[in-house]
Amino acid sequence: MSTNLEKSSDTGTLADELSGAAVTVPSGNAVGDYLRHYWQRIRGGDMGSLPAVAALVVLFLVFSIVENGFLSKANFASLITQAAPGILLAMGLVFVLLLGEIDLSAGTASGVGGAIVAVLLLKNWPWPLAVLVALVVGALIGLGIGWMRTFLRVPSFVSTLALFLGLQGVVQIVVNSANTQGNLSLQSDALVALENSNMPVWLGWLMAALLVVGYAVQKLLAVAARRKRSLPTEPVAVTAAKVLAIAVLAFGFTFVLNLNRSPNSAGGTKIVEQNGKLVTVKTGGEFLGGVPWVVPVILVLVVVLGFVLNRTRYGRHIYAVGGSDEAARRAGIRVNAVRISVFVICSTMAVVSGVVLASQTAVNAAQGAGNTLLLAVGAAVVGGTSLFGGKGKITDAVVGGAVVAVIINGMADLLQGKNNSAWQWIVTGLVLLLAATVDAVSRRRAGSTGLG
Repeated sequence: MSTNLEKSSDTGTLADELSGAAVTVPSGNAVGDYLRHYWQRIRGGDMGSLPAVAALVVLFLVFSIVENGFLSKANFASLITQAAPGILLAMGLVFVLLLGEIDLSAGTASGVGGAIVAVLLLKNWPWPLAVLVALVVGALIGLGIGWMRTFLRVPSFVSTLALFLGLQGVVQIVVNSANTQGNLSLQSDALVALENSNMPVWLGWLMAALLVVGYAVQKLLAVAARRKRSLPTEPVAVTAAKVLAIAVLAFGFTFVLNLNRSPNSAGGTKIVEQNGKLVTVKTGGEFLGGVPWVVPVILVLVVVLGFVLNRTRYGRHIYAVGGSDEAARRAGIRVNAVRISVFVICSTMAVVSGVVLASQTAVNAAQGAGNTLLLAVGAAVVGGTSLFGGKGKITDAVVGGAVVAVIINGMADLLQGKNNSAWQWIVTGLVLLLAATVDAVSRRRAGSTGLG
């Protein structure tokens, strides 16, 4: 149990931020010692989402070579909006998976959330209040699952499978109550803008700058806290490299997204009447650029949920229960409360995912279902979260969600014809199977080397 508690509070390595591997800071502060210690952790099976990061790089290289339009500005922005609902749902599933549990109802819970928001908007409710009601419903769903798991001892696989089926009926009832012939649209410009509109260019740059500065400040505070407790700290060069890597990623993404991706950017001509005569005048091109509004939503949730897991006593308790619930109970941790709470968080995040998915589709606000769930579970596991509990980070959901989105997007353009979607599912399934196999092998290796 102590190992999990330590991992959740360490400053970690570059992989903590970029690939999610949990690494304890070595006693020395030389870069060489630091890297050797990190390599020992990898050899011992503690790879985090490093395989997912490597897979993401390989996929980008392969699809950019075989598909001309894969790295286009428009497709780059499309990748982000396509991945957003799955990433958000995967964030909630990380909490459940950390305890070795599963929530098969999360996909349909997202559909319930999207449907509730859409129906309340049709009744002229303010969108913040409609979203709040949906979040409360999501929390109640999670509370029910946690109660059944904790007090009735119903396995989460069974109870959430039952809810997966039952909540599909609830979605239909909610949709039918709106009398829209099953085509329930999202009547809110603010919510639709999440997936279909972009931030002003200047605001995107400001967000990137705040992200880099905030990350740098967090790293400095972490180093200061460890020095105050007379604990070893990572080398200054490593800290600087991490900040530089985050800066390159943040400003690089912002630069690409702020480019004009409109097909009519060059402008054209039109004929107008001036002083009784028809004349041809030049028209300015359209501008379609900026960071999608869903990006700051994801970033805020990554920061908040990451802080909860890595910097709070509650987060340490989650890792402890995931490592050994009996040992956690003997240590005075309220295991039942922790178990219930993770299901509440998961179902609440499912509603957030459902609202974003409703924003993406715009005309079918109750679309969340099994496909979204399966892709989200795949994203969390591919990203590095263990199916066996006790191991995982919020960033795993982001990295894994990016891998899944790249596979689906790249395969859609690469393979045309009636079997296109079939091959997308086959490849995604194989990637998930590979990730689960790597997880199982890594855990066995970590156990045999004493690093697990």
